[in-house]
Amino acid sequence: MSSLAEAVVALGYGLASALVPIVNTEAYAVVAGHRGGHALIAVLALGLGQTAGKLLLFEAARHGTGRLAQKLAQRNRSGRAAARAARWAEPIRRWLSRRRTALPTVLVSATLGVPPLAVVSVAAGTAGLRRWEFAGSCLLGRLIRFALLALPGALA
Repeated sequence: MSSLAEAVVALGYGLASALVPIVNTEAYAVVAGHRGGHALIAVLALGLGQTAGKLLLFEAARHGTGRLAQKLAQRNRSGRAAARAARWAEPIRRWLSRRRTALPTVLVSATLGVPPLAVVSVAAGTAGLRRWEFAGSCLLGRLIRFALLALPGALA
């Protein structure tokens, strides 16, 4: 596959995986590393696609009222699942509202996946974090994550 085609496919895959949880970007990064050749391009495109998708969640939370999401959550969650989601959301919102902990929280979430980046993206949008700060931290964390996943295959 050419460099341009690899970039386009990886960008689209990253965007899709940011919005649809069953699409696994980590697996794509591992496979791209084992294929060699354009692993660096794939890592960059995956990071950009993931960041673009998380920015969509961020902006939706920032500008949306959240009524639809609340109704869907009430309809689809059991009491235990709702309690578990609330346990995640409140501390994250608190961390993201403080200037000194907001960017490290996004960076750790984007790099390690804990707390979940989708939750952090929505919480960051509601907490008033600046768009460019969120995007920069998210992109850096995603690039680190995907590079670490692709590296062993690329070196083999």
